[in-house]
Amino acid sequence: MNNKQRIFLVEDDKNFGAVLKSYLEIQGFHVSLIEDGAKAIHSFRNNEYDICILDVMLPNFDGFAVAREIRLINETIPIFFLTAKTLKEDIMKGFSLGADDYITKPFDSEVLLCKVKAILKRHGVQKEMTEQEEYIIGKYVFNSRFRTLQHRNELQKLSPKESCLLQLMCKNINNITSRETALKTIWGDDNYFTTRSMDVFVTKLRKYLKDDSQIEISNLHGNGYILSVKE
Repeated sequence: MNNKQRIFLVEDDKNFGAVLKSYLEIQGFHVSLIEDGAKAIHSFRNNEYDICILDVMLPNFDGFAVAREIRLINETIPIFFLTAKTLKEDIMKGFSLGADDYITKPFDSEVLLCKVKAILKRHGVQKEMTEQEEYIIGKYVFNSRFRTLQHRNELQKLSPKESCLLQLMCKNINNITSRETALKTIWGDDNYFTTRSMDVFVTKLRKYLKDDSQIEISNLHGNGYILSVKE
């Protein structure tokens, strides 16, 4: 059985694509190289992959259009953009489509490899966190598989990171969820920017759980958060 991690590489520059494919295969990955946006969408629908590396400038459909279609088929697969563009608008557009990372050409292949490995490791941890699917949080029912939070007849759909963070808190309910653990597990880093990002996600979770006064997410400054449910 082939257990190599599968990379979906979409790159229209034949020479560059062939070199990058060979490099990644030497590093132990199975790589499928597609040179056309339309063919890429068809291939993704009919095969399984662990990560997508998409060039932005492609014939027929650009990388952003391919990413949109991929997200309709698979909401959680990591997406990595390659581009010769450095425009802020393009970078922001990529992240708004659910990109996990972005790198501009030319780049160091070893840096790309490190980024790919980090994303795959983080994604693997997130998949492992789905062992238990349903949690009761006061008056709410949280389903980690479908990323839903239900209260009475209202159903709130959570983003992948919101779901992972809430699940981590549920696993430590009434106990501290370490800030460092959460950041490294879900964001893959614990720098200033990821810390601020996590604070925003915690605020969102508080809002989603606000209709049950017995539920509280408290902040232990410098340490982490506690999701507590009063009896």
